[in-house]
Amino acid sequence: MRIFKFGGASVKDADGIKNVYDVLQKAGYEDVLLVVSAMGKTTNALEVVIKNYFEKSAELSASVQEIKKYHNQILLDLFENDKDPVFAAVNEQFTDLEYFLAHNKSPNYNFVYDQIVSFGELISTTILSHFMNFMGIKTQWIDVRNFIKTDANYRDAEVDWELTQKNIAKNIAPKILNITQGFLGSDDNNFTTTLGREGSDYTAAIFAYCLNAESVTIWKDVPGVMNADPRYFENASLLNQISYREAIELAFYGASVIHPKTLQPLQKKEIPLYVKSFINPLLKGTSVSKGVDLEPHLPCFIVKRNQLLISLSSIDFSFIMEENISEIFGLFHDHKIKVNLIQNSAISFSVCVEDKFGEFNALNAVLSKKFKVDFEENVTLYTIRHFDDAAAKTVEKDKTVLLKQISRETMQIVTKE
Repeated sequence: MRIFKFGGASVKDADGIKNVYDVLQKAGYEDVLLVVSAMGKTTNALEVVIKNYFEKSAELSASVQEIKKYHNQILLDLFENDKDPVFAAVNEQFTDLEYFLAHNKSPNYNFVYDQIVSFGELISTTILSHFMNFMGIKTQWIDVRNFIKTDANYRDAEVDWELTQKNIAKNIAPKILNITQGFLGSDDNNFTTTLGREGSDYTAAIFAYCLNAESVTIWKDVPGVMNADPRYFENASLLNQISYREAIELAFYGASVIHPKTLQPLQKKEIPLYVKSFINPLLKGTSVSKGVDLEPHLPCFIVKRNQLLISLSSIDFSFIMEENISEIFGLFHDHKIKVNLIQNSAISFSVCVEDKFGEFNALNAVLSKKFKVDFEENVTLYTIRHFDDAAAKTVEKDKTVLLKQISRETMQIVTKE
């Protein structure tokens, strides 16, 4: 079986859905499982619903109706008859969403987030499955929550691999186009969980591992994995081949094309990963597999914006020792703040972090009781794998360098622009 993953950009409108059909015509669809994200910016729109829900905003109903209108227009563009069963199926999912908003009693933000945001994937796959059937491709729609089981760490759940593998191995039909949702799972109580933002790639890898898949293909709006983000760097080049090890390094530092957790299960069973263009599906794209580290061998640039540079120093000029660092990292973990760079001296400790859950103010209040805390907001972290002098000069040009760290293969630079 082959696993294909289509992200939100590939199914953002009716033309995108039709293009998925065209890709399958060219790439083949027998014995294939599709993992599909929410359409376009639906996840962001559902996050507005969540915000309005907690703030008891008068805009709550309107924000739901906006999402319903967006999907309904896609349905009208795809199907000739508005009596097609897909209209009722999608309407039923919106009814479920509205029921949850009206009857939920939990004040837990992360729990509520997962229950609401999951409707994006459920609706997109419902529409895609019905359209494929309409076009003559027989499909099996799968609710991924019945297969991928996790703990109850909402918004960043850990997979129960043993139970998940057992579920997937016995319930996925071969010789048919299977369609399921990315990003989602469920806990022991069958409440919806999510695997972290961009977790659809990870979903594809989970299915590939459990099914001993032939390959995983991530279909993107780019030709493959580039050595730099074309939005920030001119003359970005396509990487034809990346080893698992190199891809894991790039993912660790934040390369956005491949989710950090996606690669480990694929590497364990040596399942090749392809990153290809859904615009030009016959192009070769990038292969991630066992073999040459990087082909061609070029500096690779990774950019992480909206970072926070925190500098801690001891109030009494005592050394910052192992026990202090252990305590600091424990606090980062408790506040779900991701550390991307570390640099320390005898009496100071600097970290570049990502505060995606908005927990820094609470963390700062705790840290300030024991340390002098200085911080710089909205900094940018550049990581250059296989750097050279020219690559470093490209990054540093017209910027204030706040911190630089160099190892054998990697340079990291924190800048203020």
